[in-house]
Amino acid sequence: MTYLSDFQFSGPAPTADTARASKRVKAPSFGHITLFGLPVVSASTQVVVERLLAPGRRSRVAFLNAHCGNVMARNPEYADVLHTADMVLPDGIGVELAARMGGDTIHENLNGTDFVPALLAEAGRRGLSVFLFGGRPGVAKDAADKLCLKIPGLRVVGTRDGFEGSADTGAAIAAINRARPDIVLVAMGVPQQDLWLARNARHLDARITLGVGALFDFLSGRVRRAPKIVRKVKCEWIWRLAMEPRRMAKRYLIGNFSFLARSAIHAIARTDRIAVVRRGLDLTIALTALAVLLPFFICLALAIRLDSRGPVLFRQTRIGRDGQPFEMLKFRSMYADAEAQRAALLLHSDRDGVCFKSRSDPRITRIGRIMRRFSIDELPQILNVLRGEMAVVGPRPALPEEVLAYHDRARERLEAKPGLTGIWQVSGRAEIGFEKMIDMDLAYVRSRTIVLDLMLVLLTFRAVVGGRGAY
Repeated sequence: MTYLSDFQFSGPAPTADTARASKRVKAPSFGHITLFGLPVVSASTQVVVERLLAPGRRSRVAFLNAHCGNVMARNPEYADVLHTADMVLPDGIGVELAARMGGDTIHENLNGTDFVPALLAEAGRRGLSVFLFGGRPGVAKDAADKLCLKIPGLRVVGTRDGFEGSADTGAAIAAINRARPDIVLVAMGVPQQDLWLARNARHLDARITLGVGALFDFLSGRVRRAPKIVRKVKCEWIWRLAMEPRRMAKRYLIGNFSFLARSAIHAIARTDRIAVVRRGLDLTIALTALAVLLPFFICLALAIRLDSRGPVLFRQTRIGRDGQPFEMLKFRSMYADAEAQRAALLLHSDRDGVCFKSRSDPRITRIGRIMRRFSIDELPQILNVLRGEMAVVGPRPALPEEVLAYHDRARERLEAKPGLTGIWQVSGRAEIGFEKMIDMDLAYVRSRTIVLDLMLVLLTFRAVVGGRGAY
């Protein structure tokens, strides 16, 4: 049956070219991280959809979540199926946590319940078609009806259930090919759906095939999704456990724990021991500092709000390790319109090189001058350390505009995770010129040790009390 739907930088002000280049620094690209030996996609929904729908491309797509990881560990055939898939997409908070254990970050959670509708929406805009195969009798048809109502332009060219409809594989393949779909969604559960596709996708004429688990149940309305607020805080698994406790208890309670334990063991096995020790040191220092300073932070937040209008925290995009952008936190030390005034001050920098600094910056508030004198404004970056975006010791994180102005040698400083403190911070801070700062950062990147990190942490206290170069 066919369903037709009606359904901070010194120098000249940034130019248009610089702005476009800055966007290129921040723009996500199609990349991978490695989990359990699998190349797992790390990219945005838009980037992945564009890649899948590129003309002339054929793709067998699988998803990896905690349950899939557990099945893969005990089913070698399924593990091989995932390793030979054209794309493995990350699905759920468990995979995100597993990636972080290994020191990686997944750009976006591409769970099938959200990703597949986005893929079909773009397919509809391009006049492409889809076939739904799997689920209990009637479920695929109901899901197709809902898709036709929600996605303009999408053509659902057929459905087939996963019980009697899948008993004869040859008949199922023939029925799908007669409908001539561009995309085939297979909903038979893990690992059956991916095993079926691994054996039969080459016999299908479709450009894209995906194993989509319980998607048809959600689309048809037979299973209710968690409210948006629950999904936003990444607790949809708790909702599903509450809705179906008997069926989901083993998967989510025992299964999630097993997956995370296996992920931790795997991460330790493939991680440099020095890196593990360094990360442990970072967490110990950051958590201790946060616990000790929390009452002070509360008082300081009140002082900032009383001193001038605006938020307590200042958030700014900085470039981290390997050129990855992240949002750095600081206590706000300037007036709320400081960024608007910045262009007028660029020609009056008191520091050589591409990094802007001014001793008499009129944008700084009264409480801000005190905070900067003792580097107190940098303390919220403890949260960046806890999130793994920064380290306690390392090169200071640069602005995207600054990185764009780097020469090749300066880019080597991006090989280390940016830090709260470092060699040049304890050697004069803003009094150090740009080229000298690069020399110091590269010396650290090339010869860093745990002992050196501890020495720099201790020297930081002296530098903060002395206040040299802090403005």
